[in-house]
Amino acid sequence: MANVPPSSDPWTYSLRLPNDPRAARISRVTLRAVLSSHGMTELTDTAELLTCELVTNAVRHSDGPAQLRIRHLRESRLRVSIWDTNPTIPAPFDAPPSPLDRFTALTEAAASLDATSGRGLLIVRLCADNWGGYPLADDLFGISGKLLWFELTPQQSTYEIAA
Repeated sequence: MANVPPSSDPWTYSLRLPNDPRAARISRVTLRAVLSSHGMTELTDTAELLTCELVTNAVRHSDGPAQLRIRHLRESRLRVSIWDTNPTIPAPFDAPPSPLDRFTALTEAAASLDATSGRGLLIVRLCADNWGGYPLADDLFGISGKLLWFELTPQQSTYEIAA
C-alpha cells in the first residue's frame, strides 16, 4: 500500500504469542503490516528493532505466552507494549525514565562494547522517545505478569516545523 495517509483516529492491534522463538519474527511481520497499512512507515525500522528486543526478552524470561499490543495515540505517537507472565520488571523499567536516562544509557553502552547479549533494554532506552513498565496483578481474568512498553513519534520535517 503506497502513499497511504497516516491515520488520525486511534487504533489498537493485539497479537497473542506462544512462548516460541519464532514469536519475535512473527511480531516484526505483524508490526510492519500494521504500520504500512496506517501510513506510519517512517517508524517501522525502529519499531521493529525495539519490538523484537522486547518480544525476545518475553520469550527468554517467562515460561508462558506473551501478547503484543500496537497502539496509535494522539499526535501520531505509536505505543508498542509486550505483556508476559514473568512478574519481575527489569531495571530500569521498574521506574519512570529520568531526564538524564539517555546519557546514562549511552554511558552504559560505551562501557559494554564487547557484550554479546543483555543489551535489548539498553537499545530500547536509547532509541525510544519514552518507555516504561508496570506489574500486572491477578484480576478477574487471571492476568498477571508485567507489561513493558515504548513509544515512538515521527520526526517533523523542516517544512512542517517552518509552517
